[in-house]
This record gives sequence, structure tokens and C-alpha cells, in this order.
Amino acid sequence: MSDLQHELQQTAALRETRRHFLHTCSTGLGAMALGSILSSCGFLGRRDEAANVAGAALQSGEPMAPQAAQYLPKAKRVIYIHMAGSPSQLELFDYKPELVKYHGKDCPQELLEGKKFAFIRGVPKMLGPQGKFAQHGQSGAWVSDYLPHLQGVVDDITFVKAMHTDQFNHAPAQLLMHTGSARLGRPSLGSWVTYGLGTENDNLPGFIVLASGGKQPDAGKSIWGSGFLPTVYQGVQCRTDGDPVLYVSDPSGMNRDIRKQTIDAISEINQQQYEDVKDPEILTRIAQYELAFRMQMSVPDAMDIKGEPQYILDSYGVDPNQGSFARNCLLARRLVERGVRFVQLFDWGWDTHGTSADGAIEIGLRKKCQESDQAVAALLKDLKQRGLLDDTLVVWGGEFGRTPMQENRDGQVLPFMGRDHHLEAFTVWMAGGGVKRGFAYGETDDIGYYGVKDKVHVHDLQATILHLLGFDHTKLTYQFQGRPFRLTDVAGKIVKPLLA
Repeated sequence: MSDLQHELQQTAALRETRRHFLHTCSTGLGAMALGSILSSCGFLGRRDEAANVAGAALQSGEPMAPQAAQYLPKAKRVIYIHMAGSPSQLELFDYKPELVKYHGKDCPQELLEGKKFAFIRGVPKMLGPQGKFAQHGQSGAWVSDYLPHLQGVVDDITFVKAMHTDQFNHAPAQLLMHTGSARLGRPSLGSWVTYGLGTENDNLPGFIVLASGGKQPDAGKSIWGSGFLPTVYQGVQCRTDGDPVLYVSDPSGMNRDIRKQTIDAISEINQQQYEDVKDPEILTRIAQYELAFRMQMSVPDAMDIKGEPQYILDSYGVDPNQGSFARNCLLARRLVERGVRFVQLFDWGWDTHGTSADGAIEIGLRKKCQESDQAVAALLKDLKQRGLLDDTLVVWGGEFGRTPMQENRDGQVLPFMGRDHHLEAFTVWMAGGGVKRGFAYGETDDIGYYGVKDKVHVHDLQATILHLLGFDHTKLTYQFQGRPFRLTDVAGKIVKPLLA
């Protein structure tokens, strides 16, 4: 009996939490304090119409319900292709014939003084472009022989050639590119998009991530995380081999009817807890349980490419029995076709320092281009022929650029050709979804070191993407820790010349 009495006392004590006390405090102090806490966590106090709509959806128990943008969007969905490690723009898109003249010569001191590099020390040699460039399409876009398939679709692409960033190491640069901050804890671009717009398919996550290349990006899963937004908005990583999502299948011996009864019972308990404490994460939990149940049917269908016509598989260069970047490109088309709002592709292995053959711009970079070029071009053609490219924004790029100098380590020349990280200039391209076609914006100097015309910062790119989706980036905010946060922090401007 004493044990039972002790257990009852423990249970009663556990219920008397700080939140419970504040919630039930008869003086009114509790309600005021609870309101302040919830406001600082982003549950109350939205500052603008876009956030109010998303906030209402969150509180209604349907956080992923489709929401209207602030104004008529040109893009309804995004496929963001990130080449983790950062491909060399000087081998692919930014043609610099003047750099050939300096090949093998010592780097001028004015390019080194006051500069920080990830690895270069001492005086490196200049390195001329290794690709053979030519103009292609009616637009006359310069593309090298590293990307023969992309050469055929340049008239659907806008190249942004004077991108620049604040970070020269992979993890912080990837965080800045995808969350707007080099520090951990901020929501990713895909999370902001699903927070603002919801999803068009109740049976699939609104934000799906597909990774290839054998490793995760250096910044890890934080670059598709939801940060301080409710976790319902984080990216869901799907596998391309085996079960697309681990543990989503029914356990052995449990049929679908029993599973549904279990989900309903769990949701009822969670709803009762929400009514008691009003924690928005409980709504996320309810939504995720119910989504997981629906995903049991929808995800295997969406991820099964064996029903695709052979000519489609051939156009992407896909082996239906093997996971690959090409397979992920085809899956991206299938997912946006089914209403997924944001599809993020990460492909690891684009870091070309010259320390090995795989990391050499004359060997490893060519290999990575061969693995991806056909699939990316096929994706653009496939979206276009299905009428999806007009309102699907495709973005391609890395986290920074590569130097026009050959990398050295402690003054020693490396065994292969490589380039160090470079934050002053790199190239990103976009297609579809309201951007101009067959257009190049921005210029770098004669050797590709500095942007000299129409420079675009990472925050400007983010602001432009949100604009194309129908949002003013300064007004898509979330109240957290006493102030409104946004993707672009306190910077960013829309790059209007890119807009169709």
C-alpha cells in the first residue's frame, strides 16, 4: 500500500509542472506568462498576413494545409539541386580566356594580401580553365565540354555568374545558402516554403530530400531542418534503396485496420494533451502520425520508377534497380508531379582540391559531370514537355566558388589540379518558375576572381526565390525569442532582372 501511495504522490507532483502552474494560476499572472512564452516560441504574435495564414493553419491542427501566397506566384514548387562541395565555375560556365595566359605563373600578391583561404598558403600558381568552352543555343551561353547535355538546354536557363557569399568553409557556407545563417538553428529554405504555402498533397510530405554521392553534406541534416519552426515543416529524407522511409511500414502481424485504430487512439491522447498545455509541437506530432499512416500507400508508389516508360529511363540514364543521382532527378519530377512543394537534391563529391584523382578538376570533376549532366538536362526537358517547367523553379549550384589559382598546401604543389574554396565569385543557374530563359546575369573580372557587375549575394538569391513563390521575403516571418525572424535575416533584395 505504501508503494501505491508513493506512486500516486509522484504522479501528482509530475503534473504540477511550471507550465501547468502558470496555466492554472488564478491571479491572471499564469495566463500572461504563458502567452509570453508561447509568443516567444512563435505560437502567437505573427506580424504579417502571410505568417498569420500559416499560423492559423498550424493552430487549426492542419499545419500543412495549402495556403495562399501574399501575391500571385510565378512558381508553385521548387526543385533545388545542390552539388555539395561546390563545382568549379571556371571549368563549367565562367569562360575566362585571359586566365589561360597566366597558367603556371605565380599568383599576383594583390590577390593574396588580406585574403583568407581554406588551404592555400604562400604563393600559388595560376591555373587556366581545363574545359573547352563554346557558345550554345540562341542565347549564346558559354558552357564547357564537361556538360555536353546541358549545352542543349541552355535556352531554358538563367545563369547568375557573379554570386558571392560570406563563408569559405563547407558547413557554414551550406548553412548560409540553405538557412540564411552560418550558425545552426535556423529553418531551411524548404521549411520556410512549406510553412508559408503548405502542400498540395495530403499523402506526401511537403518537403522531401534525396541525397546521393555516398555521403551527407558537410552541414548535415540541419540544412533541411526546420530550426525553430514546428518540426512538421522539416524536410523528410527518402532513401532510393529499400524502404523509402524507415519504419513507415506496418510491423509484422499488424494489418492496416489495426494500425489505423492505433493512430486514432494516439491522436486522441495527443489532442487531449494539447487542449491541456497548448504546445504547438503536439499538433506537429498528431499531423506526423497521421501523415506517416497515409505515406504507407503514397510513398512506395511515388518512389517506384519501374512503371516509367523505357525511353524516360534512358533519357535520364537511370538503372531502375540502382540508387543514383540520375534516379533522384527522375524521382524529383515524379514528386513535384504529385504535388510535393519542395524537393531538395544533394549530391556529394564536388570538392576538387587536387589532393587525389577523385578530387581533381581534370579527373574527378569530369567524372561527377558525367554522372549528373544527362540527368539534369533530362529533368528540364521532362518538366517542360509535361507543362511543369512554367511553374516549377529549378535551382542548381554549390555553396561557393573555386579560386583561379591552383591550390597548394603549405607551399607544396599538389599531385593533381585543384582549386581552393572561393567566396568572391561563383555561378548558380535557375530555370522555369518565372525566371528569364536563355539569359546570363552578372560578370566577373578577366580571371574570374571578383564579381565586377551585377553581383548577387546568397540572401539576394533567397529573396528572389521567395518572390517567385509569391512572398515578400521581409514579411514571411516567425516570432522567436522575442523578435521576428526571416530567411534573409536583415538583408537580401529581389534580383528583378532575373524575372521573366
